[in-house]
Amino acid sequence: MSTGLSKFERSWQLIKRSFEVIGSNRKLLLFPIVSFAFTLAIVLFFVAPVFLISLGLAWGDPAHWSALAHNVGVSGLSDGQGGRPGHPVLSQTAFLYLAGIYLVSMVCATFFNVAFYNEILKALRGEAVSLRSGLSFAIGKLGPILLWSLFAGLVGLAIKALEQRFGWVGRLVMRLIGTVWSVASVFAIPVIVRGEEANPVAVLRRSASTLKKTWGQSLIGYVGLTFASTAAILVSLVLLAAGVILSLVLNHPGFIAFLALSWIVAVFALSYVVSIANHIYRCSLYLYASDGTVPAPFTPELMDGAWRVKKA
Repeated sequence: MSTGLSKFERSWQLIKRSFEVIGSNRKLLLFPIVSFAFTLAIVLFFVAPVFLISLGLAWGDPAHWSALAHNVGVSGLSDGQGGRPGHPVLSQTAFLYLAGIYLVSMVCATFFNVAFYNEILKALRGEAVSLRSGLSFAIGKLGPILLWSLFAGLVGLAIKALEQRFGWVGRLVMRLIGTVWSVASVFAIPVIVRGEEANPVAVLRRSASTLKKTWGQSLIGYVGLTFASTAAILVSLVLLAAGVILSLVLNHPGFIAFLALSWIVAVFALSYVVSIANHIYRCSLYLYASDGTVPAPFTPELMDGAWRVKKA
């Protein structure tokens, strides 16, 4: 590996290696889909009964939705500031119901993320991965999953509640706190998977300490991933525009719809794969930062040159 590579060139190499992991372990592509489908089913299970309430009015009648909102505890909008519309005013029952849905969704998301990250770590060790083994592992981690989900969910609810109570300065401060929270907890799932901590406060502390070792390098890697996906989307837009122009010149306007649909599918697929590569990058960085392990297909030269992990 040449030592003359810039950090962004090294980041591109890291992205390519992450794609290699996906290519060798295509079952990793299943986890986000299953997670989304299951979480959506859980949310619909709680929300659907509300919309099935019979009020004797047509669904297209605005009075139906007004009455439905009143029945579930939404009484209107609060007074907005600076000309902006206010927020819906929720009754205590409605707030608790929505908070319960939020916390259940958090548990589902954490559960599937633990399953997903366990299989990513297995893939980085050269072991076979499967959806069943990931879910079985997550079932064995239900205790830490529930504790972390409750902790993270309550923190999220507190930040959101305080953000809505303060003026614009307070909202800005709370959003900054929310960003800091998200960054500090970026390695929480790998910590849970590795079984290093069960107490959610200890999980957060371990995640933040790992991030502290690799802050600059983590940022470069994530910027590299974002840059690569953005560049690919811009190139696809140029190709789409060229195809549209060619279709108009050849008088085939119907082909434009096909091109547009193909472009949307391609962009969605690219974003999906890049998001998985992002998770692989995160797990690789965590392994190297926590215990110095160089996961395949990465190399010691690439890891040392790209990350230079700080020693405690």
